Amino acid sequence: MNWLIATIKIGLATAVATTFDDNIYLTAFFSEINRTFRPQHVVVGELLGFTALVIVSLVGFLLGLVIPSTWTGLLGILPILIGINNLLNLNKDDSAEDKSANLKRNSKIRGFDSRKRSLWDVIRDPQTYRVSAVTISNGGNNLGIYIPLFATSSIQNLSVIIPVCYLIVLCWLFMSYSLTHLPGIALILSRYARKIFPFVLMWLGYRILMDSESYRLFLPKT
Repeated sequence: MNWLIATIKIGLATAVATTFDDNIYLTAFFSEINRTFRPQHVVVGELLGFTALVIVSLVGFLLGLVIPSTWTGLLGILPILIGINNLLNLNKDDSAEDKSANLKRNSKIRGFDSRKRSLWDVIRDPQTYRVSAVTISNGGNNLGIYIPLFATSSIQNLSVIIPVCYLIVLCWLFMSYSLTHLPGIALILSRYARKIFPFVLMWLGYRILMDSESYRLFLPKT
């Protein structure tokens, strides 16, 4: 039971730290819905893009099957470096302010075409992949966290971590849709969260190095 609680904590920390910024562009997308661009496009596009990131990250898990965990654990240095880089660039990152301009264009969704679209229609729609493309491009740093985490995880751990990540993404989708009516809050959240999550990333990197015992590689041999 202890392993399950610990794994859930790692999954939550990983998902929140790597996907929180998704709120910015998701809220912008939701604020642009009209007769042809519907909330379904945003939801499906985000999930498809995130799934692509997960699939690529599973390469790390495959590496963990053929390379000793002590060595794959060294990949834990990546989240630490990403966290340090984010911390150093806190005052230089104006992307949240730039993207927040879209949030002010809160569309009036009442009266829109209410035709039901099948899941297959939404998947085939190019507008869905416009969202997926943003998700993937915004998730470049995510790979630097997921790959080392997956490389040092067992199938049992991944069976918990991956569903937790999807659960958090669904929470962001719901929150972002709600924030289209409160655009100012989205900007405030992104500002303050950006100051916290670099430390979360560094903690994740530290956990990977410690759990895989990679730190022993730096100790003098006796």
